[in-house]
Amino acid sequence: MAEDAWNTRDPETVSLAYSADSQWRNRSEFLTGRDAIVQFLTRKWSHELDYRLIKTLWAYHDNRIAVRFAYEWHDDSGNWFRSYGNENWEFDDNGLMRRRLASINDLPITEPERKYHWPLGRRPDTHPSLSDLRL
Repeated sequence: MAEDAWNTRDPETVSLAYSADSQWRNRSEFLTGRDAIVQFLTRKWSHELDYRLIKTLWAYHDNRIAVRFAYEWHDDSGNWFRSYGNENWEFDDNGLMRRRLASINDLPITEPERKYHWPLGRRPDTHPSLSDLRL
């Protein structure tokens, strides 16, 4: 569900999975609250064009989950990137994410190196996973 929400590239939709006072670390940025999340994602997706994401559950215990992910995007000059990372999530008693810690690295790729070619939006069920793609 998190992957599907992020693939909408709709900041308001994505923000609803987080508590009103959710705390984020995304790369070197620190955010608190849904309004900050919406502003951050709006800025992110105005720069990271044609964004497509795959997430994979890595581990979980009690109210904490670790996921790994990779997404592909290009800038306004047509330069493609694959961004890899790990996220640690912590949930409140209502099931909303109250903490998100994301570490992300960007790898420049060429158009022929792209692996995500589905139409923008939800990843098709038949599309390979990160492991299947050896990512």
